[in-house]
Amino acid sequence: MNAQQLAAFWTVSILFVITPGVDWAYAVAAGLKGRRHVAPAVAGLLLGHLLAVLLVAAGIGVLLARYPLAQLALTCLGALYLLWIGIMTLRHPSVPKADDGATAQHSGHWLLNGIAVSGLNPKVFLLYLALLPKFVDSALAWPAALQMVVLGMLSIGSAVVVYMLVGVGAQLLLSARPQAARRVSQCSGIAMMAIGTLLLIDLFL
Repeated sequence: MNAQQLAAFWTVSILFVITPGVDWAYAVAAGLKGRRHVAPAVAGLLLGHLLAVLLVAAGIGVLLARYPLAQLALTCLGALYLLWIGIMTLRHPSVPKADDGATAQHSGHWLLNGIAVSGLNPKVFLLYLALLPKFVDSALAWPAALQMVVLGMLSIGSAVVVYMLVGVGAQLLLSARPQAARRVSQCSGIAMMAIGTLLLIDLFL
């Protein structure tokens, strides 16, 4: 794979990563709960991205093309999960908290929720489904699946930086502003609910 091919893919994929969405909302929520929550939350988001890359590289796109009901079910499940996370965030908005020894007990919660938020986000999966195959070079000796994994890891590497900056930035900027932090957290919940609702509307209308 040449540098031009990698640069072209990175340019397209980074636009997705830097666009605020449910991933940003989740990173912000983690940051407001305490800086120690950011790393496991971001790790979960990235594992969700990795799962999507591996599924596409394994040929799941072919199966979805054959069984549109499977794609419908995936999208519906993801939309309902985003709605649930959004409602919970709106009902219990995050406020800045000092990190202490107890925060480590909840790392698994943030990790698993991050995997679900990212892995069940249909837009993440469909991004890779639509994007990765277009950058596979059939002239290379590398298998197409390996090329997809390499490209996916490039995108995930960019996401690490962006999501960490979002999470830590939210904690630093809002740590002394509890009311502003609460409003930002509520907006994050509304954003997740809106994305889930729009996905459901797009499915059934």
